[in-house]
Amino acid sequence: MARVKLTKNELKREKDALKRFERYLPTLQLKKQQLQMVIRQVEARIAEKEGALKTVRREIMSWVEVFGEDVDLEGHLRISALNTSTGNIAGIDIPVFESIQFETEPYDLYVYPLWVDKGISALKKMLELDAEVRILREQERLLSEELRITTQRVNLFEKVKIPETKENIRMIRIYLGDQQTAAVVRGKIAKAAIDAVAEEASA
Repeated sequence: MARVKLTKNELKREKDALKRFERYLPTLQLKKQQLQMVIRQVEARIAEKEGALKTVRREIMSWVEVFGEDVDLEGHLRISALNTSTGNIAGIDIPVFESIQFETEPYDLYVYPLWVDKGISALKKMLELDAEVRILREQERLLSEELRITTQRVNLFEKVKIPETKENIRMIRIYLGDQQTAAVVRGKIAKAAIDAVAEEASA
């Protein structure tokens, strides 16, 4: 803890600092709560999308098992564009999934099994869900990092700055009170001495 000056100016400075800290702390606490709530929502969406992804994957595998044909669906499909926008949560810029575009390689309908059309459609859905999950995970990472920083600031204000400033104010007040008492005592002693000299002079 830095040594504090025991003066009236320092007392005013510490009181002003305390007001600032106490005004800023509720804003930080609110931001912390908002971030925690949004992170929970993002985690729920990740779980939902991952569940849907597993369902689509099982669907594709069931077709392959039923028809006993190993077809390279991915060789006929390519992501041509992944479109995102930027959202803002509690002052943090985060990526937001918008859409995904594909390029499909043509294939011979006489050579490939009948389920390939549905398979490619399911694969598109799978790739879209996978892209959404990756973007949601990036949102979660950015929000979690901001939550960590905000929590550190809340702790700094709650556990260090505010108690430290209150203690400084208490110390300065005690010192200034002692100085004032000492000045009154010195004044009384000086007055008593002047009165004694005056009495001796008049006697």
